[in-house]
Amino acid sequence: MQNIITPNNGFEGVKDWLREVHKPLVVCGRSAEKLNIFRWLDEYVEFTRFSDFSPNPNYDSVMKGVHLFREKMCDGIIAIGGGSAIDVAKCIRLYSSMQGNGENGSFLKQKVDDVNLPLLVVPTTAGTGSEATRFAVIYYEGQKQSVTTDRVPDTVLMDSSVLETLPLYQRKATMLDVLSHAVESYWSIRSTDESKKSAVEAIHLFLKHKDGYLKNEEAGNAGMLLAANKAGIAINITQTTVGHAMCYKITSLFGCAHGHAAALCNRILLGWMVENTDKCLDPRGEDYLKQMFDELGAFLGGKGRFDGSVKLRKLIDNLGLDVPIATEEQFQVLRTSVNPVRLKNNPIELDVKTIDMLYHRILRAEA
Repeated sequence: MQNIITPNNGFEGVKDWLREVHKPLVVCGRSAEKLNIFRWLDEYVEFTRFSDFSPNPNYDSVMKGVHLFREKMCDGIIAIGGGSAIDVAKCIRLYSSMQGNGENGSFLKQKVDDVNLPLLVVPTTAGTGSEATRFAVIYYEGQKQSVTTDRVPDTVLMDSSVLETLPLYQRKATMLDVLSHAVESYWSIRSTDESKKSAVEAIHLFLKHKDGYLKNEEAGNAGMLLAANKAGIAINITQTTVGHAMCYKITSLFGCAHGHAAALCNRILLGWMVENTDKCLDPRGEDYLKQMFDELGAFLGGKGRFDGSVKLRKLIDNLGLDVPIATEEQFQVLRTSVNPVRLKNNPIELDVKTIDMLYHRILRAEA
């Protein structure tokens, strides 16, 4: 069970965590220096800092972190940041107990064993939900590596003050990442009662706090942080589906944020899927799919699956985010970019022709 703490009473929860940790490695970017938690740590705790990683962290950076962790004989890790810092910290935690120095990608090839090393995470964006998952993404020789760690971080500090300087576009993009995680987890063929419960909680929190979050209100920031965590709990069970599989190349081709790209996909995908339940891949059957989409539509504020898909599209459209227009050359790249592993979680069958058609709808704002 993950321990959720707050900054109350002079970071009392962090003090409790530090009773078991005497030499933490703090994984963070340069901007962390402006945050209350970093200032507190800098004043009261002796720690080793690691910031030598990029927004899309690579394996070599993680190796540097592992070597520093071992050199300084650290006994715990604190990650302060968004998905990149948290992913780096997860990998350092995992690899620090492995054999060797990690040369030639050897850490990626070794068996994942249980690692009893404390990891405290301070998410600085309300979007990725990485603090609640076992998964991390790094790059080795230019290729994306999805790393599955042995467990989720043991403790999360939810501090809404870290979101106060977040720009409006990043607010929109990160909150849409929350929503995309929640809806994709709910319709995944790997969904369970537990994952659905967390996904629904995330959707309710999203709808309740979206306006306050956009206005940079304290309650809205705190609510969206919690929504991101609940959505993270859901995808930790199910993983993501076609929306995320299709969004990654949109991000790299057009430079839009991940949550922005995922939402552009899902605003079209849900409407298409509720009209094509006869292409069911979920072993629970088409009747289950119809009922599930009806439930999801209701959670989104609609009267059923068709109305719910319209509600989702309007919710995303009302944020006023740009919709890129792709060239035919870019469509050729896009339709072959989808990771088939992620499609295994999707409840509706898709082929290359269908994916190409959907990309045309997504990126030309067609009905």
